Amino acid sequence: MLFSKSLFISTALVAFLSVAAAAPKAKASKIGQVGAIHNDKDFCLFLPPMVGGNIAANEDRAVAFCTKANMTGAPKAGVLPKGFIKSANIVRNTAAGWVQITGRMDGKKYKLDPKDGGGQYDIKAPVGASYTGYKYFVELVEPDSNIYCLRACKTKADCPVNKSTYGCKKVLGGSYA
Repeated sequence: MLFSKSLFISTALVAFLSVAAAAPKAKASKIGQVGAIHNDKDFCLFLPPMVGGNIAANEDRAVAFCTKANMTGAPKAGVLPKGFIKSANIVRNTAAGWVQITGRMDGKKYKLDPKDGGGQYDIKAPVGASYTGYKYFVELVEPDSNIYCLRACKTKADCPVNKSTYGCKKVLGGSYA
């Protein structure tokens, strides 16, 4: 009896290990987890991974989409739909070590719900997200107002992540023209 139980357990263990070894390996980094900001024409925003996704509901799954394909510093990022960015206003504070982009968007180009109050992406969500050259970032996307704001920072104090319900204009200020 003891021998047959050992044989059964050994067979089950070998079968399990064979299946586990045959399973596809997870990639070291997720697609589109790194964004970049070069200037007001070349930058990335985090958005839901699927067209029409709700901003807040996808805070853990958002991926980077850039204004052009194969952007330096944003490996495996997607491309924003043509016409999505309506305006982009950049401010650099080199002394403090941050860069900020604020502007208007056309959420319809990505089929965002015009009733979606938006949400915030930062270094905690989506998990593993970052901007090249910066340790911290905060981004808010507001489809109901068709505005977005993004700041990438060297220090945590310059990227306020504790005001996600306040909206772009109160969190980062800036121009939305």
